Amino acid sequence: VLLVESGGALVQAGDSLRLSCADTGRTFSGLAMAWFRQAPGKEREFVAAINWNTIRTNYAEAVKGRFTISRINAENTIYLQMTDLKLEDTAVYYCAGGSYSTIERTYDYWGQGTQVTVSS
Repeated sequence: VLLVESGGALVQAGDSLRLSCADTGRTFSGLAMAWFRQAPGKEREFVAAINWNTIRTNYAEAVKGRFTISRINAENTIYLQMTDLKLEDTAVYYCAGGSYSTIERTYDYWGQGTQVTVSS
């Protein structure tokens, strides 16, 4: 598993943005996938998770109703559609693969991260 994120950008508050995470190792199927984020000076935190067959999803309260996680197993890719972005969404966003949960240590595979900056 080799995860590569893309799509991070500088946007304005209220804008939308879609992040992608591709597994170039092509062993994607069977893993739960998640997005975490780390803001400057803060601990990395859970954002959203999706299980391998897309039946289950889970979101942090801070993003519920604004962010949507999805995956296309045939393309070894997951997405994070973000809408109504807020200043507090500014962070480095990481995708991760492992066991379905909100807890970092259950995810064995991590990407390098992509920067999302929301300006006023």
